[in-house]
Amino acid sequence: MRCCPRLDPEQADFAFAAGAWRYIATGMTEPLSVLVIEDEPLIAMMIEDFIDMLGHNLAGNCDSVAEALVKVEEGGFDVAILDVNLRDGACWPVADALKAKGVGFIVASGGHVDPPPAAHADARQLAKPFTLDGVQQALEAASG
Repeated sequence: MRCCPRLDPEQADFAFAAGAWRYIATGMTEPLSVLVIEDEPLIAMMIEDFIDMLGHNLAGNCDSVAEALVKVEEGGFDVAILDVNLRDGACWPVADALKAKGVGFIVASGGHVDPPPAAHADARQLAKPFTLDGVQQALEAASG
């Protein structure tokens, strides 16, 4: 469903007050649970703030391939935002694990990186600097 449902004024006031206006505007019916995989603490905090502002839930965060692989195995999230260069190496083993589990993910990059491996050439991309609208669109695309 991609169109705005019609709400009576009381429902609209409640939805806006509850922070659910993003769901109404985008047609999303439930918040997503998002895992943030980013090794720069300030960038991770900004993404977490965006997730909160968009009405989604933070499933957790991690800053290394090793930690991310554990989180992916544990599951419990709908989508991941995955930085290309993590503390202990490139993100591609994590992308492989996410793809194998059927979990949507977004590859976040500051640019000037090598092209992704062929297995992830079609992965959703989110270029830095991030914007609220950019994160919203990427989450919608990755969860769709």
